[in-house]
Amino acid sequence: MKCILHGGTVVTGGKQNNIIENGAVVWENNKILAVGDEKKLLNRFSDADRINANGGIIFPAFINAHHHIYSAFARGLSIPNNTPTNFLAVLEGTWWNIDRHLTNAMTRYSAYMTLIECIKAGVTTVFDHHASFGEITGSLSEIAEVSTELGIRSCLCYEISDRDGEQKAKESVIENVRFAKECESDKSGLLSSLCGMHASFTISEKTMAFAREQMNDGFHIHVCEGSYDRDDCERLYHESVISRLKRHDILGEKTICVHCVYLTDDDRQILADTNTAVVHNPQSNMGNAVSVTDVLKLFNSGVTVGLGTDGFTSDMLESMKHANVLIKHENKHPSVGWNETFDMALTNNALLASRHFNGEFGELKAGANADIIVSDYMPFTPLTKDNFSGHMLFGMNGRNIVTTVGNGKILMKNRELLTVDEEKIRFESQKQSKELWNILCGGA
Repeated sequence: MKCILHGGTVVTGGKQNNIIENGAVVWENNKILAVGDEKKLLNRFSDADRINANGGIIFPAFINAHHHIYSAFARGLSIPNNTPTNFLAVLEGTWWNIDRHLTNAMTRYSAYMTLIECIKAGVTTVFDHHASFGEITGSLSEIAEVSTELGIRSCLCYEISDRDGEQKAKESVIENVRFAKECESDKSGLLSSLCGMHASFTISEKTMAFAREQMNDGFHIHVCEGSYDRDDCERLYHESVISRLKRHDILGEKTICVHCVYLTDDDRQILADTNTAVVHNPQSNMGNAVSVTDVLKLFNSGVTVGLGTDGFTSDMLESMKHANVLIKHENKHPSVGWNETFDMALTNNALLASRHFNGEFGELKAGANADIIVSDYMPFTPLTKDNFSGHMLFGMNGRNIVTTVGNGKILMKNRELLTVDEEKIRFESQKQSKELWNILCGGA
């Protein structure tokens, strides 16, 4: 069935980033057929279902290159006697504590609430890094089922770690392998897989070798998020984390290294030479007080750098705003970081999506994937192709998104979710989160 989104200003994105006042976008199934003048396209595609943008701005949907669905039930949680003073204490007291008690039912509803928030913020593609050591087997399928139900494109992985023992580590590898096979038979086009790894300092040589033996088509791993990861690798293996990953043949075009706060120039060159992507998460780095990824050095080294949220939010505009000012702050220069912010969030995230899913992303043009959003943001200053980025960072936020189309399916229209009963899901999520909180806080 053909659909036409009209009655707004179209911003095409991509290198040209054209602006079409009184524009429209036409798509059929999951591919865009035409982008252009509203009157011409309404006449040309008179049989298409019409969706009115009501004067809003129509542009490409967002991609989140690193998320943590499993962290959803931490919102508002205060675990007794959990007052971390460093990043390792944050992991042990909060995140590892939570994931050790997550059941598949909790994972499922964490996925519902996180992906609902993604739709509301105009995100239609998510790279998620999952951990639920309370129940490992089948956990990725729980997320996948929710993702396909809601219409979100998801690249999923389970984080391998020896922190809870060798048996759990082995189960984690097996879950990645199992889900990768499941994706091979997926007909929705919404699912992809990577082999997840927590971080070098929680993965033994034996486990890393076993994971590489079982999976050979891309990894998703936290790298030098804190100095402890760097120092542990130097102490045990007398090499950098990046060098260790290269030795195990983990790096490559399909691999995502997240954070990369503590790197050497040699590390950055290895990443560039192997075409390995890095994903920056500015809010997380600040919130965990781990220092800051040197984004400019990564770009100058030729590394592909994407942008994620690391579970702090599902609003990519929030992450973009933080990325922009953090680069300026760290470099003590008010004019740097602008281009890099948009390259990360729009150009490079689209490139990462194209590496792991079929199709073209990040641009409204004939033949590209039909991932389209409408913002009700109404500029009170001129809006042009040259200043749209300024309007995004200093005018828009995720709550401006009123309509979201993912893979050609209307997921939200005029702020109403069309693929799920949000009230029913929220009610069940309250029950599941209370069960987890009772365990963590001593109530059960």
